[in-house]
Amino acid sequence: MSMNLVTLLYLVASVCFIQALKGLSHPTTSIRGNLFGMIGMTIAVLTTAALIVKLSETAGLSTVGGLGYVLAALVVGGGAGALMAQRVEMTKMPELVAFMHSMIGLAAVFIAVAAVAEPYAFQIVHTKGELIPTGNRLELFLGAAIGAITFSGSVIAFGKLSGKYKFRLFQGAPVQFAGQHMLNLVLGLATVGLGLAFMVTENWTAFFAMLALAFVMGVLIIIPIGGADMPVVVSMLNSYSGWAAAGIGFSLNNAMLIIAGSLVGSSGAILSYIMCKAMNRSFFNVILGGFGGEATTAAAGGQVQRNVKSGSADDAAFVLSNAETVVIVPGYGLAVARAQHAVKELAAKLTEKGVTVKYAIHPVAGRMPGHMNVLLAEAEVPYDQVFEMEDINGEFGQADVAIILGANDVVNPAAHVKGSPIYGMPILEAYKAKTVIVNKRSMAAGYAGLDNELFYLDKTMMVFGDAKKVVEDMVKAVE
Repeated sequence: MSMNLVTLLYLVASVCFIQALKGLSHPTTSIRGNLFGMIGMTIAVLTTAALIVKLSETAGLSTVGGLGYVLAALVVGGGAGALMAQRVEMTKMPELVAFMHSMIGLAAVFIAVAAVAEPYAFQIVHTKGELIPTGNRLELFLGAAIGAITFSGSVIAFGKLSGKYKFRLFQGAPVQFAGQHMLNLVLGLATVGLGLAFMVTENWTAFFAMLALAFVMGVLIIIPIGGADMPVVVSMLNSYSGWAAAGIGFSLNNAMLIIAGSLVGSSGAILSYIMCKAMNRSFFNVILGGFGGEATTAAAGGQVQRNVKSGSADDAAFVLSNAETVVIVPGYGLAVARAQHAVKELAAKLTEKGVTVKYAIHPVAGRMPGHMNVLLAEAEVPYDQVFEMEDINGEFGQADVAIILGANDVVNPAAHVKGSPIYGMPILEAYKAKTVIVNKRSMAAGYAGLDNELFYLDKTMMVFGDAKKVVEDMVKAVE
């Protein structure tokens, strides 16, 4: 296989990746986007395998041995990925994404270490006994540092999203302490200094010390970020993993890795910006842990018991049946209960009765971007019934009923109150509907740790219980 053919195949794979991103931008084209991504990755992997054979033959090395390790890794990694994809529930997708990011970061670290130890094996051209070229050392330093931050940060993000750990470090609440930002600044400067020292001297001690500080920085950057900002963290770590891969790609002179990493890095950065804009947050404040701190924690701890108007599923079904327009607001509670199919059935029953039904989606509903869209697509909800926040907010004032299923922060009017930790965050304005029905398991605060004034309005009816069970009871009552 000639290098010209390798370059051409990598170019084809890159075009497939670009088409994959384009397809994944909308639910109607997402299947096509995934198909392009799989085709592109298959081409890239096969081309790289062929390139390994060519380079092994050129260097007089055993082709079978080198390729055998690669194939073994593909079988192990591909098998683990297929198993996880088959078993993972939609509610666990954010954790899975965080896990994947951590693996990409760790892979970048391992490749950087291997490249420093055996530059010839990675086609880093230099005279034997002399230093690796300065440009390559800079690329290895950046790729390894970003990869280390991505790995440890993603591990913390996984813990915050899963909520299974008993240690406070892994819970959704922010972890803050005096002098935290100054410590991060010092560690950041020390990491850069050690990286530059490695770039100048190729000193292994400086390289590994830089890696150790980068791992610590990944933890310290993520722990002060509150639960309400976790969707931004997920997309941010996605971006980091891409830049780590691109940095290593430059070191290895691998055009495919550079292009793929740049696509992931830039798309993740754009998504992070979009998410921050949707939440009316400063991107740098979120990354530096400037939101979700003391005010959020205090709000969560200072809640008092207040009376609410509650009703049954039959009561809610009666209200829905007599409405002309209904707006459904799905949230993470719906995802946990896997109630999307029951909700679609309820919408179909109401539509048969002449009720106009629409779905309102907040950009950060759930725990990762697009979470609710994927759930509704899984239940085959018609796309023309699903509306984004900016398209549906103007209709809440004319809606007879807004039914909120497991959502909390994204409909919290506290976003309009100065001094609130979520002040300025755009919300779905469900409180403007003539009647509001809210389904929750309890009166527990949302992921941001705030009480929701919407639940205490005179026009709000709380229906407590598992979302799937409640909605199924509504379907029976509507019939």
